[in-house]
Amino acid sequence: MKLASQYNRVNLFVSLIVLLLTGVIYYVVIHFILTEKLDRDLSIEEEEIRAYVGTYHKLPLPGDFQDQKVAYRPVKKEDTSGRNFSNCVYLNEKEQEEEPGRSLLTYIMVNKQLFEVTVVKSRLEAEGLVKLIFLITLGIIAFLLLILFLINRFLLNSLWRPFYGILDQMKAFNLADKNEINAEFSKIDEFTELNQAVLSMSQRVKQDYKELKSFTDNASHEMMTPLAVINSKLDTLIQTAGFSDQQGELIEDIYLAVGRLSRLSHSLLLLAKIENNLIKNEELIDLKELLNQKARQFQELLQSNEISISLNLEAKAVSMSKYLADILLNNLMSNAIRHNLKSGHIDVLLSADQLIFSNTGIATALDDTRTFERFNKTASSEGMGLGLAISRQICNLYSFKLSYQYENEKHSFIISF
Repeated sequence: MKLASQYNRVNLFVSLIVLLLTGVIYYVVIHFILTEKLDRDLSIEEEEIRAYVGTYHKLPLPGDFQDQKVAYRPVKKEDTSGRNFSNCVYLNEKEQEEEPGRSLLTYIMVNKQLFEVTVVKSRLEAEGLVKLIFLITLGIIAFLLLILFLINRFLLNSLWRPFYGILDQMKAFNLADKNEINAEFSKIDEFTELNQAVLSMSQRVKQDYKELKSFTDNASHEMMTPLAVINSKLDTLIQTAGFSDQQGELIEDIYLAVGRLSRLSHSLLLLAKIENNLIKNEELIDLKELLNQKARQFQELLQSNEISISLNLEAKAVSMSKYLADILLNNLMSNAIRHNLKSGHIDVLLSADQLIFSNTGIATALDDTRTFERFNKTASSEGMGLGLAISRQICNLYSFKLSYQYENEKHSFIISF
């Protein structure tokens, strides 16, 4: 979950809880204030009755008005329960409806006779006012939540835009490309520091990568001359006579080791050239024709390993270096032969979207995370572990995608155009 989404969710949830609690407290306080006002009105009515009794020594007439009702009942002293306020329901004579009310129960002595006085006032207007206030409060809460949602959605997205901009550039950053990371303008100090840190890091990484590639290129190139001299001297030495069998075996081991080192140097130099995009001679390549040529070139090797091959090729042309196309197909074909079984099989499928090399082999899938790494090879392999790495670099150079798949006991290398 994105940070903004998580923040919005928590912020809206907390805001909703706080506003609801505030609304409930507001409702309770308003209800308490209105109830206190009714109690004061009832107390004033009680004082007026007591004042009337004190003046005229008799009770005023009972009243039954629209919003107030006064009633008297003679009682004995032992039946009194004290003065108290309570909520009640009374009958509105005019409307002939029961309404909520607030009552005061008190006792007055008139001419040595104790009377129970009940004063009831309607709570209908107060309840209506409380409901109106409650609805207004809910409306305000909903409005505030909507405002918070809009602020979080648009304002925060605008504030985080520089962060996502630099993040997108970091995702697209590739050492082999020439693209640079550009600073995203922001008034936020933290984002400005992030931009500076990312720019500084990308420049250091590019410089280190450039130096490493330069070292690989120079080291591979400089090794070619002494290796060529060693090969030439070995060729001359082998042609001379007078070697013992042991000396001949030693010279043969040296010759094989030098040949392996020469191939390694050539592969590393090729990788450096591909990564630096130094091979520019692109042309339109007919893959169908080139694959038929490769099948003929590898025919003897296929026969010697008793491997059968089937070609299912459609017409497909790509724009790339013929030299690199030849290397790419050589690597994939030789990989399918080298890691195949005795009397195994190879399927080559070419369509408008994909080129697939499928071969029988070991009954377990390869490690996807390391298949295309440099110098990655099985213990039984006699190669240098650079073939698939070179193949992927060639595919990356021309925006192809090289992937691996193990299905139906066959290992497949798929080039998606």
